[in-house]
Amino acid sequence: MFVPQTAPHLYSYPKFWAECFAPAPFLPTSREEMDLLGWDSCDVIVVTGDAYVDHPSFGMAVIGRVLESQGFRVGIIDQPDWHSAEAFTALGPPNLYFGVTAGNMDSMINRYTADRRRRSDDAYSPDDQGDRRPDRATLVYSQRCREAYRDVPIVLGGIEASLRRIAHYDYWSDKVRRSVLVDAKADILLFGNAERALVEITHRMANGEAIESIQDVRGTAFLATAIPPEKMSELYQPWSEIDSTSVDTPGRVEPIPSPYLMQTDTGSPNNSASTAEHGLDDNEQVIEFKPPTHQKADRARTVIRLPAYEEVRADPVLYAHASRILHAETNPGNARALVQAHGGRQVWINPPPIPLTTDEMDSVFGLPYARVPHPKYDSQKLPAWEMIRFSVNIMRGCFGGCTFCSITEHEGRIIQSRSEESILNELEQIRDVTPGFTGVISDLGGPTANMYRLACKDPEIEAACRRPACVYPDICSNLNTDHAPLVHLYKKAREMPGIKKVLISSGVRYDLAVESPEYVEELVTHHVGGYLKIAPEHTEEGPLEMMMKPGIGTYERFRVLFERFSRKAGKEQYLIPYFIAAHPGTTDADMVELALWLKRNGFRADQVQNFYPSPMATATTMYHTGKNPLHRVRRSGGEVEIAKGGRQRKLHKALLRYHDPDNWPTIRSALKQMGRAELIGYAKRCLVPPRQPATDIRGETNASRTFLTRHPAPANGGGAGRAGAGKRTGRSKSRSSRSTPRRRQK
Repeated sequence: MFVPQTAPHLYSYPKFWAECFAPAPFLPTSREEMDLLGWDSCDVIVVTGDAYVDHPSFGMAVIGRVLESQGFRVGIIDQPDWHSAEAFTALGPPNLYFGVTAGNMDSMINRYTADRRRRSDDAYSPDDQGDRRPDRATLVYSQRCREAYRDVPIVLGGIEASLRRIAHYDYWSDKVRRSVLVDAKADILLFGNAERALVEITHRMANGEAIESIQDVRGTAFLATAIPPEKMSELYQPWSEIDSTSVDTPGRVEPIPSPYLMQTDTGSPNNSASTAEHGLDDNEQVIEFKPPTHQKADRARTVIRLPAYEEVRADPVLYAHASRILHAETNPGNARALVQAHGGRQVWINPPPIPLTTDEMDSVFGLPYARVPHPKYDSQKLPAWEMIRFSVNIMRGCFGGCTFCSITEHEGRIIQSRSEESILNELEQIRDVTPGFTGVISDLGGPTANMYRLACKDPEIEAACRRPACVYPDICSNLNTDHAPLVHLYKKAREMPGIKKVLISSGVRYDLAVESPEYVEELVTHHVGGYLKIAPEHTEEGPLEMMMKPGIGTYERFRVLFERFSRKAGKEQYLIPYFIAAHPGTTDADMVELALWLKRNGFRADQVQNFYPSPMATATTMYHTGKNPLHRVRRSGGEVEIAKGGRQRKLHKALLRYHDPDNWPTIRSALKQMGRAELIGYAKRCLVPPRQPATDIRGETNASRTFLTRHPAPANGGGAGRAGAGKRTGRSKSRSSRSTPRRRQK
């Protein structure tokens, strides 16, 4: 059923009858707007937690315009009042379904800091208002849709649903929650960038197919009572079900009740230890999984059964094991379906969607977007749009595999690139249509700045590969790292009439950049506005291994190239490195060494952020379980150092701001406890002074001013941070929670 290399073209379906209506200037958000368009009803209504901006960086706009291009009438209910169902009836009942999304960001990350404090602002709301969406917006909106029109199907999508498609650790409640599909009582869930699944499902429903019978679409998850689902068993050859523990054995399993294949102990190698060694009575039964006899079944007809929700909730080892299996089944070329029991129901997750081709990407980005917020916002400001209105998204996906980041889990690791022509056409639109354009393009990027058109050299190898990253621990020999197409694109963009400057704001993957000095030269010479932000994340081997990030030596290689080409261009430019505090695998000693590195290089971080455990990320699994799912998960061994308590997280964050007098007492106390008192003093090698300063009448500390000038920055050319010493680095969110409008998450 699932053929990895092929899929119907996005525009191969016969258009729905409503194509007779011309494209809407804006998708309607009220009955009055529907009347002006001549519509009596909507075929699909998208409910979103973001303000409606008709721009290809906003999920609701892409969903709506893609379906509109297929001939469907799409309405938008944006940021509805969720306290009752009334706002959800504004457009009447949709003919096909409600599409529910929390928006471009996970609603909990949007509303809370890494310290679980409520944010007062929301960049995706008019005038930055922080109270325009509820917690767990996907659940709340689904409930209200069901109250408004009980019989209308509900289709979930967006980053929040995508990362909660399975039983997952929830940082805000500090517990394992069920799949959002179960709690929302929705009919189907679309994960990833879901245009392909969205178009197929909508056409099939328009042709009369019941949504509960649509169970064979890639990139979807649904609830079933029988496994394999009865419908699939009737239409196709039988499924082979294998147990996840036969794929990757997690070690001895405690006798927790389980609804799936288990056998009593038969003296298997994995159960050689006696029950007494594990603190069990001789009469207690030891539960062990028996490897099935059908492991060589057709992968396209194989489903892997994960430990049930009740089990992963109770057992951190099984949770880490399930996470490891989930991340191993993410390559569209070889991924198998997954199933996980939630009580008497089964959450079935089909393999990931086939990535869009360049032609399909061009079609999606070439739709008739107005490229501005809906007129109803009038003079209200939308910070997220202000941030990206002069930027262009040139690609999707990321093969970096950073464990703290959710991009790969959502968009996949196959890079999907637009054509150069499509990108240049969008630049012309910005120049000619977008209000306020002064000639400066703020970004040509995406999830990363420099993965455009990078891919495996051999499609067959790519389809068979099961590595979580193409660049860790080293860059794969099969990866094409040629930046020539990107360099050519940059040159064409900056030479366009009316374009004065093209900046690059997306994160540069510097381990790839150093493979192409010509790219670094083009970037540094023409596309840096004085500062370039990159993310080494840490300096020490332990944390970097848990992050799957390159060593600090790679950063130094990039720094050398950056400074050489800056001098060659006659420009004074600075690198601004980002770092994460309290990431799993980080010890107090690691953070001290990072602070010393910052001090040696003259960096004084302004805003810093502790690690933020986002749903489904590998590092979140480490945080919750204390285990390392990058390797085979065992009952004993593989433990990961976790900075989980408030005191330790506060210390790690304080060490990133070693220069702030408010943090000195915390750092001094920790250094004494660690036996590192030699770092307390006024000497150059010291991290903090021994005493707190007096406060002057202006509320400033004398030592604060003294400390910032006592060790002046070395002259330019003296080192990475040395060139930028005295400058402030900023970081408002950890990469696991960064989600710019550019990263469209539907």
